Amino acid sequence: MTAPTAAEIGALRNRLALAADREGILDVAYTTVDTPVGPLLLAATERGLVRVAFEREGHDQVLQQLAAKVSPRIVRAPQRLDAAARQITEYFAGSRTKFDLGLDFALSGGFREQVQRHLTQIGYGHTESYRDVARIVGNPRAVRAVGTACATNPLPVVVPCHRVLRADGGLGGYIGGLAAKTSLLALESATVAG
Repeated sequence: MTAPTAAEIGALRNRLALAADREGILDVAYTTVDTPVGPLLLAATERGLVRVAFEREGHDQVLQQLAAKVSPRIVRAPQRLDAAARQITEYFAGSRTKFDLGLDFALSGGFREQVQRHLTQIGYGHTESYRDVARIVGNPRAVRAVGTACATNPLPVVVPCHRVLRADGGLGGYIGGLAAKTSLLALESATVAG
């Protein structure tokens, strides 16, 4: 008996993912996409994209967190993420300036979710300060909490926390690292909104 080829194993995985989805036992589908800022893990529930993770976060660790917080029924099922993968690729190619995807904010809540939902309103090529965001979401004293909401954003790139800067124009932090934040801002040729 010969060992199965990589193509045969891939085809089997694909059949299993399709069967799990058809049977309604696929709660979280995931795939990875190569980008100029490194491979991104994309994960989605039936409601929408639930997680985007940079390689530096440890994709296996992110999957373990999803299993604990969302559902242990996680399968690599790229077909559920075709639209997300295509839109991410278009974004990095410079042909997409706004994502049109269902989003699942199950990993956020309260003020963090409020901030993260606002981030989707910051236009491509524009930035806001942490202070601006705090004011816009109705809590002008919550500048540090805005920073925490950005730092814990489960959907970076798609929910553009990279567009939030310090009041002095400094980068602040970023879950994907400052090099990734700089690359994303350069891609968008961001200008400070005034």
